[in-house]
Parts: sequence; C-alpha cells; structure tokens
Amino acid sequence: MSEQQNYRLIAASVLLALLFYLLSPILLPFLVAALLAYLGDPLVDRLELRRISRQWAVVIVFVVLFLILTLLALLLIPLLAQQISALITKLPLYLDYLQLHFIPSFSAALGLEPQQFDLSALKKVAVEEWQKTGGLFANLLLYLSHSGVLLLAWLANLVLIPVVTFYLLRDWDILMGRLDEMLPRSQAPTVRKLALESDRVLGAFLRGQLSVMAALALIYSLGLWLAGVELALLIGTFAGLVSFVPYLGFILGLLLASVAMLFQQPELAALLPVLLVFVVGQVVEGALLTPWLVGDRIGLHPVMVIFSVLAGGQLFGFVGILLALPVAAVIAVLMRHAHEQYRQSEFYDSIQESSMEPLGKQQGDKE
Repeated sequence: MSEQQNYRLIAASVLLALLFYLLSPILLPFLVAALLAYLGDPLVDRLELRRISRQWAVVIVFVVLFLILTLLALLLIPLLAQQISALITKLPLYLDYLQLHFIPSFSAALGLEPQQFDLSALKKVAVEEWQKTGGLFANLLLYLSHSGVLLLAWLANLVLIPVVTFYLLRDWDILMGRLDEMLPRSQAPTVRKLALESDRVLGAFLRGQLSVMAALALIYSLGLWLAGVELALLIGTFAGLVSFVPYLGFILGLLLASVAMLFQQPELAALLPVLLVFVVGQVVEGALLTPWLVGDRIGLHPVMVIFSVLAGGQLFGFVGILLALPVAAVIAVLMRHAHEQYRQSEFYDSIQESSMEPLGKQQGDKE
C-alpha cells in the first residue's frame, strides 16, 4: 500500500477505536449476541450439510442454545446466590476462628504479639458492609421497580440479545461475504489467511476452552460436594472459570476449598479428600479435556491472557473483559505474521549475513 493509504488506514483505525469507546455502554447485548452467533454458526453449517435449509438450521440451533442457557441460569444462579449469601453470613464466624486458632500460632512463629493481628475491626467492617450492601440491593430493586425507564432499558437489553443473535446467525455467511468483498484485491489473500488463522485460534479458545472450563467446574463442584465442603458449588465454579490460565484454577480452588474445609473440620486429615478432588481434576484436564477439546491450537501465553483481561477491564470495563481474549488472539496471529514477514525480509538477511562473517575479517575491517 502507498503511504497515503497507510495514513488512511491508521486514521480509520483510530476513529473506529474512538467510536467503540464512546458506544461501549450500549454494546454489551450486541457483543453477547455476536459471541453466541459465532459459537452457533458452525453448528448451523453442519446442519446445512445434512440438507436442512439455513432458516430451519438457525431455528434449531437458536432454540437449543437458549434452552441450555435458560436452564443453566435457572439452576445455577439461585444456588450460587444462596452460597454467596451463606459465605457472607458466616464470614464473622470465619474471622473468629482465625483469631482463636490461627493467629496465635502464626504470631508465635513470627515472634510477634497476637494483639498485632486483631481481626475484630475487620469483622466489624465486614458486618457493616454486608448490611449496607443488603440495603443497597433492596433499594436498587425498589428503585428499578418504580423507574419505568430503567426497567424498560433492562428488559430491552435482555430481549435484544436473542433477537440480534437470531439475525446474526441467519445472515452470518452473508455478512462474512460482504466483508470479503470490501477487501482490497491485492491484499485479499493475506487478509483471508490471517482471518482464517484468527478464526482457528478464536474457535479453539471459545469452543474448546469454554468447554474445558465448564467441565472442570462440574468436576470440582461435584467432587467437593462429595467431600463434604459446604461451599462446593461456589468454589468449584470459581475454580473452573479461572482455569483458562494454566494451574490458576487448581491453585486457587485448592487453597479456597482447603480453608473452607478447615473451618468445618479443623483436622489436616479432612484436607485429603479436597486434595484428591483437585488432583483428579488436574489429571483429567491434562490427559483428556485439553488434548481432546483444545489441543495446541490456542497459542496464547498465560501471561498474555492475564494481561489482556486486566487491560481490557481497565480500558473498557466489562465490555473490555469480554473482548480482551478475542482481541489478544487476533493480535497474537498478527504478531506471528509480522514475525514471519520479518524473517523473510532483506533486512533480516543482511543481519544474518553480517553476523556470519569470520571474526578475523570483522577485526580486519575495524582496523
């Protein structure tokens, strides 16, 4: 491309980023719908291969997808809310247990006075904040029930997701074709190659890694429930959700479950079932789930995953968190392409040739 075309492309990219930043408060339902459509399009394509019309294939996938999401929401949300409420209610008891059993041993090991680790102030703050939060939730629900505008906006976003998802699923191939037609013909092969590579990475992460996370959440929750942990669903779900970073779900889940079990049964022997649950989960993930559902197709380093999520949340809030990993996957593909182009460039060849010159010749040139 010419220098003028490069400037135009940079200007268009800056304007697009600015527009996205300005519209980010209303983009959430569209992003969720686009994600669901992206996940559902391969299923629609498979049904089309079985000689089912695109319209009926979209209807089938759409109904099955939202039935699954609705059932999960109806089953999980009340249970998780119940366990979160139980955790916050028992938090003062947990702090009392730490103060009586853990703090004396910990302070003695450090050679400090137990009074320096007094948790009574923290207990008071926790109780007060929970009361404020409970009042805040009640006032918020009351305000929403009396505010017709906010209630309508919330319902509109809720209804907008399935509507947009249906139309995106129906017209996905058409939209991709229109985007392909807009590509400059000279750059079309390269852009198609990068788009296919990005789609491969995104598909591997969104379809494969999300399946691994859901499976691990089920394994951890069921295992901890069998082990007798009261907050099994909450801890297991959390450990499964953060397992997109290798070993993070295992470490945090094991730590939280061990602490919860010690509060229930202050014996080290009670930790053995908890440890067994997470060891089994880790073995199943490494030997079955990840090779089968994901393989080695993602190509995102764990540090890049963590940084992307934090950066997206810092810049664009919750919308940025949703977009962080897809954008990081595309950037990784572009960086690999740039690296290949650099390795094939004349500049790289000149560096290689100069570094391969004999040492005596280089010293002679210097003299």
